[in-house]
Parts: sequence; structure tokens; C-alpha cells
Amino acid sequence: MKNRAIVIVIDSMGIGAMDDAPKYGDSLKCNTLCNLAKANGGINVPTLEALGLGNIRTIKGVSKTKTPKGQYGVMKMKSKGKDTTTGHWELMGLVLDKPFKTYKKFPDELISKFIERTDCKNILGNKPASGTKIIEEYNAVHTRSKFPIIYTSADSVFQIAVNIDVVKLETLYSWCTIARELLDEGGYRVSRVIARPYKVTNGVPTRIGKYRHDYSIKPPQDTLLNVIEQSGKAVYGIGKINDIFVGSGITKFTPTGSNIEGLDITLDAIRNDASDLIFTNLVDTDMLYGHRRDYKGYARAIETIDKYLVNIINAMKDDDLLIVTADHGCDPTFEGTDHTREMVPVILYHKGIAPGNIGIHDSFTYVTQRIKDWLFHK
Repeated sequence: MKNRAIVIVIDSMGIGAMDDAPKYGDSLKCNTLCNLAKANGGINVPTLEALGLGNIRTIKGVSKTKTPKGQYGVMKMKSKGKDTTTGHWELMGLVLDKPFKTYKKFPDELISKFIERTDCKNILGNKPASGTKIIEEYNAVHTRSKFPIIYTSADSVFQIAVNIDVVKLETLYSWCTIARELLDEGGYRVSRVIARPYKVTNGVPTRIGKYRHDYSIKPPQDTLLNVIEQSGKAVYGIGKINDIFVGSGITKFTPTGSNIEGLDITLDAIRNDASDLIFTNLVDTDMLYGHRRDYKGYARAIETIDKYLVNIINAMKDDDLLIVTADHGCDPTFEGTDHTREMVPVILYHKGIAPGNIGIHDSFTYVTQRIKDWLFHK
């Protein structure tokens, strides 16, 4: 049997502020996992507990175990930034020494070129905002005018929202492609353009995660994914993995509309797919709960993931390595709606693993090395 690696990224599940968090506008008290567990009066994750999660930090409702089944530890982010692209790239070996740029307002020159090239006549917004709030704010005028709603956040994102009963989904995607081109041509260094389609449901503008699409900046150099692909092995990206890496190094991908869908596809891949690396992003923790500061929903989402991990572990073959980690923080008990610069937990499991504490690592590239060792050197 050939070795295979399975990486599951629980989006934004940080486990404590980085020392430099205040430089990013974050408190040293930020701790996504521990704070949401405390706010909920505890969190029920028996599978992660058995693997050693409770041994990493004091997490309410998660006990320490003297007989962990996995290896457990913490990774610091070496790259500059606190966004999805930066975190995932570093997990695959690419460290950024300069953060992506953020904007309070996109320059008039950029917006003028966008309007001209898309022929959308005008735009709405152009400010930092919560995605749910800004579509409520502009939905009425958007419905009348069909002008796209453009907004950003403390993260490096250019987001475009439209009601797809008013503007076709294909038009939204076309506008996003043009925005990506303009940002790259102008050297704006924005990490992602995000298509944010929505519909009005029961009178409420409601985003449709299934049709979200991210247009990331292209990795400036090869990542571990390219190394794997170039060696003749296969990489299966599940969720927004293909978007994050702009398809570079991905041999097969399936986008998802929810964590449940992503977990089902991951489980099916473990059972039936021949790819050497199965790489899954579970975005609901971040998109639906972290940014909306919904600590109750966040806890429920983690508990659901934990239940799936039982079946995932049971489906693993003898030569499968499982890595569960995160890409940054988004503390739902912290003020604002943006990511928080945090360390992340890392848990590893395979049959016959020597369990225990692997300590604190200075970079997410610890995952890169473990995958390399497993796929090429074991």
C-alpha cells in the first residue's frame, strides 16, 4: 500500500494570540478555541480529546488524557498576516515576509477601471463591512440599479456581492475575474477577490455559500502541492483549496457549500479515492460563525466535525496520516468581525503512531515537513 496524507483545516480555529497580535489590532487575550469553549460553558469533542487536544491548552469541557492516541502541539505563524491564503500557503511550505495589503477604501482609479471594464455603470459600498450587514444596507438600491456591492474588511479582500435574482451568477463571476486582473495589473497585492452571491429569502438578504468563489492571487513560487504533483502523485483539494492555490499543484478538486458536504466528500475520498494528499478546508467555522461572532454556532460546528472524525479515523488505511489543524484565528468573543492573529493547534494520527506532545513549532511549515516525510521518506 502507498502512503497517503489527509489534511483537514478547521478554518480559523486558533488557539492563542501570537506575541505580535497587537500589531495587527488584536488583543493578546484572543484565543478562538479556548474562549468559545469558555463562553459556551464547555465544548464536547471526545474524538479530539482522545487524540490529545485537551493536553495542548486548558479548554473548558475538554479533558487532558494520560493516554493520548495522537501527537499534539501548537504552530506559530511565521508569515506576516492573518488571512486564509497566508495560512494555507504556509501550511504547504510558502512563508510570506510581507503581508498582503488591506484597504479602508479602494482607490478611485481602481474603481473607475473596474466600472469601465465591467460596464456595470456604478458601484455601491467601497468600504469595510460585515458581509451580512452590507447586503442588508444596499439590497434595495442594488435591486433597483443592479450596481455591484463592493466591500472589504481588515483582511486583504475585494468582495463583490450581488443578488443573483437580479444579476446573473455568471456576471458576478465575470466581474470578479476582471477585478482580479485589475488588482494584479496594478500591483495592489490584494489576497483574494471573493464572489458573494445572495438571494432574498423570507424578506432577508441571505448569502449562498454554495456559489461563493474565491479568486486568489497566484502563489509567487511553488508549494508542496507542486512538489507532490511533479513527482507524479495526486492532490485532491476539497472545499476552497483549489481557489486558495489558484489550481496550482491541484490534480483534482471539489468545491463545497458547507462543512457537512466537505466532511462527506472527505470521508468518501478516504474510502474510495486514490489521491496521495487529500486536502480539505472546512470554512463554516470562519465564514458563518467566527466573522459573525457566533460562539454558539462555532462550538456546534466543531462538535459536528468531531463526530465525523470518528468515521474518518475508522476509514483510514494502515498507511494513512491524518493532520487536523487551522490557518489563523477568528475569536468569536473578540470585538469586530475580522480574523485574529493566532497560533493554531496541530494534531496528527496514524496507526502505530508514537503518541505525545510535539511541542510548539515556529512555523506552519511543520505540516509541510511531516507530509514530505510521510509521502517520500517513510
